Amino acid sequence: MTHRKHYAALLIFAYGALDASAQPAPDVAALFSMELADIPGKEVLMLSVEYPPGGADPVHRHDAHAFVYVLEGSIVMQVRGGDEVTLTSGQTFYEGPNDVHTIGRNSSTTQPAKFLVLLVKSTGVAPVLPAE
Repeated sequence: MTHRKHYAALLIFAYGALDASAQPAPDVAALFSMELADIPGKEVLMLSVEYPPGGADPVHRHDAHAFVYVLEGSIVMQVRGGDEVTLTSGQTFYEGPNDVHTIGRNSSTTQPAKFLVLLVKSTGVAPVLPAE
């Protein structure tokens, strides 16, 4: 199984296990993964995420440095203890390894929203984890 297929399966499982809401789930696809040779035990994972209209994530965490870049539409993001922010195309968001992602949703109920996520994480750790 390639890294991309492996991560796609993990993401489907992780989001399915976390999602207890009635909101449409995001479509998540692993685009790229690579171990970082000069940082033992770390890897990069790039994800494409599309929130359908009214779509949202369940509360979760990543145990990674997560860099978000909005491609289309508008999304609302918040980590525990941080401010809620609305982001549009070209804007960015950061989640640290200890952050709990409390809000992640499409700000529109009629248009999809798309963004990229670049995770710098420990090798072999699931990309999406339940929040404590």
